[in-house]
Amino acid sequence: MMSDKVFNVLFLCAGNSARSIIAESVLNQLGQGRFKAFSAGSMPAGTVNAHVLELLQRNKMPIEGIRSKSWDEFVQADAPKLDFVFTVCDQAAGEVCPVWPGQPMTAHWGLEDPAQVAGEEEQKRAVSNAFMQLNRRIGIFTNLPLEKLERHSLQKQLDEIGTLPRQ
Repeated sequence: MMSDKVFNVLFLCAGNSARSIIAESVLNQLGQGRFKAFSAGSMPAGTVNAHVLELLQRNKMPIEGIRSKSWDEFVQADAPKLDFVFTVCDQAAGEVCPVWPGQPMTAHWGLEDPAQVAGEEEQKRAVSNAFMQLNRRIGIFTNLPLEKLERHSLQKQLDEIGTLPRQ
């Protein structure tokens, strides 16, 4: 029997302009109401990468309310209680993260930063690659029997998703 619980998931990246934004949109689409995704950055860029917005719109992914924001918003008293926190960039994974209320499960799902790629076409390709990889990882995540897995087993599976080969 499925639980009615909605799992809150935060995707972290340093700039919160590309990878974490893509992950937020993809999970909100694939999660079919079972998940509520958010994204944030340790040093937010303040804007969402234009190539990311274009790709999300072209793929009919949700973009309403998407914005580049600080992870500080998610440690406030009125912030959503997080069940999972995933870092999608190596820089954020190496930083000292805030203490997340409720001790959510965490994992690192590192990807290449499209914002660091030189050249317009190369950057578009990097955004597309990040989208495909995140779509694959999030698809696996949304199909895990979360209610049936004990914490240690679930943590192992979350970590394994993060080690899927980069394309």
